[in-house]
Amino acid sequence: MRFGAAARPGRYRRLDTENTSKTPEAPEKPENPEAPESQDNQEKPETAENRENAEKPEKPENRETPEKSAEPDWKDLYARLLADFDNFKKRTARDRDDIYRYAEAEILKDILPAVDNLSLALASAKDPEDPFVKGVSMTMDSFLAALKGHGAEPFDSVGKPLDTDKMDAVAQLPNDDVEEGVVSNEVKKGWMLKGRVLRAAQVVVSAGKRESGS
Repeated sequence: MRFGAAARPGRYRRLDTENTSKTPEAPEKPENPEAPESQDNQEKPETAENRENAEKPEKPENRETPEKSAEPDWKDLYARLLADFDNFKKRTARDRDDIYRYAEAEILKDILPAVDNLSLALASAKDPEDPFVKGVSMTMDSFLAALKGHGAEPFDSVGKPLDTDKMDAVAQLPNDDVEEGVVSNEVKKGWMLKGRVLRAAQVVVSAGKRESGS
């Protein structure tokens, strides 16, 4: 190619079209491109507001509030209260009646020793027709009538099995005529007051027949 010669437009035009017809290949993308870090994950400068938010405890999740307990059964409670109050009135009335009924128990119990002494005196008297003995007998009868008027009465123990609710055994002796466990003798008579024991009887209980050779 000589200097100054005119360029051949046809040749250069072909070269340009060849170069332009071929599109440049796109660069291959990497298989696992690393995503750029988001702005949120980037470190932020520490401020007073950030420190306060970090110190604040996390709020607990909203839990379901338990259902309110159902209202009490007022009708049932009223019926129970009424029954309890009725029982209280009955118990109070019964206790009051017992107090009135057995209020004289201590006084009557104090009279019993005098009756015991009169009974021993009559038992040791030789002549029942003696005026003195008759006087003691009349006194004894007046005491018994007074005690009976207040609901106090004696009860017999001899010949009956030992009843620990009404009798106190002071001794146990062998007896050929009385079975074992049966009262053979009465030291002090027992008394009842309106169905209750005013004073327990003091008795001697049989231990059964004597052993041979004793």
